Amino acid sequence: MNSAHTEPPMSVGPGPVMAIVTGHWQTKILVTAVEADLFSELSGTSATPEQLAERLGFRMPGARDFLLALANLGLLEHEDERLRNSPAAEGYLVRGRPGYIGGYLRFCASELNPAWDGLATALRTGQPQNRAAVEGNPYDSLYRDEAATEAFLDSMDMFNTPIGLCISDLDWSPYHSVVDVGGARGNFARTLVARNPHLTATVFDLPPLEPAFTRHMAGLGAADVVSFVGGDFFTDPLPEADVLIFGHILHNWGEEDRIRLLHNAYRAVKPGGAVFVYDPMVGGDNPPLNAVLASLSMLVWSAGGREYSVEECHGWLAKAGFRPETVGLTNTPDDVLVVGHKDR
Repeated sequence: MNSAHTEPPMSVGPGPVMAIVTGHWQTKILVTAVEADLFSELSGTSATPEQLAERLGFRMPGARDFLLALANLGLLEHEDERLRNSPAAEGYLVRGRPGYIGGYLRFCASELNPAWDGLATALRTGQPQNRAAVEGNPYDSLYRDEAATEAFLDSMDMFNTPIGLCISDLDWSPYHSVVDVGGARGNFARTLVARNPHLTATVFDLPPLEPAFTRHMAGLGAADVVSFVGGDFFTDPLPEADVLIFGHILHNWGEEDRIRLLHNAYRAVKPGGAVFVYDPMVGGDNPPLNAVLASLSMLVWSAGGREYSVEECHGWLAKAGFRPETVGLTNTPDDVLVVGHKDR
């Protein structure tokens, strides 16, 4: 009998498949709540569904279903017929909190998710589905939109804070200067210097980011601690330092560009210094789902980007002249750190 006509076992239901199908709906529910600033509105208090709907400008009965969906997703809790934020929502979805990821959600909604609509085409052609990436550097168009830029920078700070804390706890005593290449508004560099005051830090990134960098450093009280140098790391020389950091940078570009960047880094790193590379590196036959999703995001959004293995990173560093080493980190399940040492 043709296997295509056999009935599935009665014990198998469509639940696992439907959970994936409705994932898109759940994302829309969450993004809508964040755009309405619902969780900030509820922070530290509670409200009835009717009260909350009125404050948000939503209409019943649709608003009730919307709020019930958020409760079922674990983002709201019921208490005596009133709603309040769950601990997860209070920690990560309230504007102004250190763990706030609303900027990343807005970046996904405006930039990444539309590119994902072209996944099938990207798989067939190998070409990004983000028009800006097809035409050149996707960051050029991104940084022309102030709201999109702020959302993107919020997301970068959210991603680099945990690994910034871990890397800051490494032994930095042999080094005195560091450049965070593509360091955006300086969040990672500020964390590093705050925990290692003997270091001087510089952010090297595209010139349009300097105003955002200046505002962010002023807000952190670090205006005199971290400096900014504007430039394009494909066309301009990198600033000289003991350590150059490429955090969530190499996965945005194709292999030839990665090797070119690491050659540029070798010229900028002082003898006895190092280059630090971190990304959610994939490898083996069964990598974590989050790393595979990150790699597919690079496929649809960037010009030749993808995640890569530790072994590949070692090979690129060796080609550039570095002596590679994988450094174990704790509490950073999404990232791997590889250090390329430059001998004296």
